[in-house]
Amino acid sequence: MNDKFFDLKREKQDRMINGGLKVFARNGYRHASTDEIVREAGISKGLLFHYFISKVGMYTFLIDYSVRFLSLEISRTVRKEEENYWEICKQIEFAKLQILKKYPYMNAFLERVFVEFCEEAWPEAVRQKHYYRRKIEECFDSVGEHPFGEGVDTGKVKGLVRYTVRGIEQEALLQEEILPEDIYSQVCQYLDFMKGVWR
Repeated sequence: MNDKFFDLKREKQDRMINGGLKVFARNGYRHASTDEIVREAGISKGLLFHYFISKVGMYTFLIDYSVRFLSLEISRTVRKEEENYWEICKQIEFAKLQILKKYPYMNAFLERVFVEFCEEAWPEAVRQKHYYRRKIEECFDSVGEHPFGEGVDTGKVKGLVRYTVRGIEQEALLQEEILPEDIYSQVCQYLDFMKGVWR
């Protein structure tokens, strides 16, 4: 990647970032076309290759940028002293809401990166996946051993939360426009419902 990308005006940087995030999130790496990315970003293909060298160059840049951006926002938002699992989930989702206002496809992009196989970017994707998951897990360090009560399978409840949030976000991807506040509101409603079941 050409470091002069960061000398561009912020608005132009964000257009290029958002164009890439949207196309990769919706199509995956294999089916994402640079033609579609430049159309979304409103730039020439020559400019894209000038700053990112290749499609995989942009893809790996976006992985690194997204993980850093999300990790920073989450670490700023989640209160270290919070011990309630459900409140921590809401704080993480609130951090993601702030990010979605600026980068609507960032979280969906990372979710896709973490489940698809892209040989050209595999080592970077795996490294960033482990780093990001560790950052999320650290948010729950203050939570007790049995956050949902004795005898409740903690792994299954956490899995249910993860699949629910992912499902809501995937549904949002199918819409013409992503509405961050609606996603956050829906996720919080489901979290409150589950909190009522497993206090």
